[in-house]
Amino acid sequence: MTYDFKLKPNQSQVQMIEAYLETCRKVYNYALRERKDWVNSRKSPVNACSIHSEYIISPDTPRPTYNSQCKSLTEAKKNYPQLTEPHSQVLQQTLRTLEAAFVNMWERGFGFPRFKKKMRSFLYPCVKQEWVGDGWVKLPKIGKVKMRRSRPISNGFLLKQIRVLKRASGYFVQLIYQLAFNVPETPIHGHPLGVDIGLDSYLATSEGELVKRPRFFNQLHGQLKSLQRRLKNKKKGSNNWHKLQGKIARIHQKVDWARKDWHFKLAHHLCDQAGMIFVEDINFKAWAKGLFCKYTLDAGFGQFFNILAYICWKRDVYFLKVDKDYTSQICPNCNTQTGKKDLSTRIHKCPSCGYQTNRDVAASQIIRNRGLVAVGQPVKENACGDVLSGLICDWLDKCQ
Repeated sequence: MTYDFKLKPNQSQVQMIEAYLETCRKVYNYALRERKDWVNSRKSPVNACSIHSEYIISPDTPRPTYNSQCKSLTEAKKNYPQLTEPHSQVLQQTLRTLEAAFVNMWERGFGFPRFKKKMRSFLYPCVKQEWVGDGWVKLPKIGKVKMRRSRPISNGFLLKQIRVLKRASGYFVQLIYQLAFNVPETPIHGHPLGVDIGLDSYLATSEGELVKRPRFFNQLHGQLKSLQRRLKNKKKGSNNWHKLQGKIARIHQKVDWARKDWHFKLAHHLCDQAGMIFVEDINFKAWAKGLFCKYTLDAGFGQFFNILAYICWKRDVYFLKVDKDYTSQICPNCNTQTGKKDLSTRIHKCPSCGYQTNRDVAASQIIRNRGLVAVGQPVKENACGDVLSGLICDWLDKCQ
């Protein structure tokens, strides 16, 4: 469990936090530069060098790793006193973050790590329980910092890590707690609920509920556009330029927090209705490059699915993603192919059985049926609530 509280540091503590962030940024960029130089020295052809420049490293020099760079950091502290100001584990954790970025590049196909213009957080990986009190948190070498404890911490949890973050609205602390308890897998139980997302309505459920799509970004787009137009006429790096940058960042943070709060409330609302929730398995990166990319990014469907999966796990609701293909081309009442529909067609009307409902509701009912088949549960009713002649219809048998 991660608890996020706002810090209220004094002026000297703010200066120390800023110094820590700057030192972490320099250590990260220096270590990344060392790794990139090693990689570039191995990419040069044997019989030619770059016309501009070429960084040459001895062939027997090993590849820089987390362990070797930690040893180099210890030696560098003797020549650079500013490296001794932050807590030693804070700088080591910065190098571990860089190592994780390279692992993600190799194993998960991420891009090559980039240099950081700003470092927004640092982490204390090993902490003590007495470092957190009622309205304050103790940060090594910084001291006791006041914090706004907006909610109580659950009993039985042990403090594992402390992360300090800098955001547009101030400084925050994340307290990471852990409970020595194995949470079992959520069993298949309860009432099934299919969820279909869209841009006309934010989502539709198999029970016929349509949730209106909020416009988080559009509500503040005019104000944001005005500030960005004023920023264009300011000298980069001036005091007025920094002030406007802060105002713009606070608007983006307000949009982000409003969207995330609404996602959590909607996830709890869906979990109140069902014991099993089924959604589509969608590639949101492809969605973000389409015609409605701005509205798709504003809706934050990927974040909502992550939050919904977490809330389902927390509330013992079974969550599953199913195949998204042809959900709008099948009638949920008689399971016949109705053909492809244009985006302007918002009503599903089956030519075979005459079943008529909202297009997104019909798709959510198909998603629910596919989810039931995936978990091995029988589909006993059609969209109208009538009992089917067989436990699973013909097209579901073909899917199996």
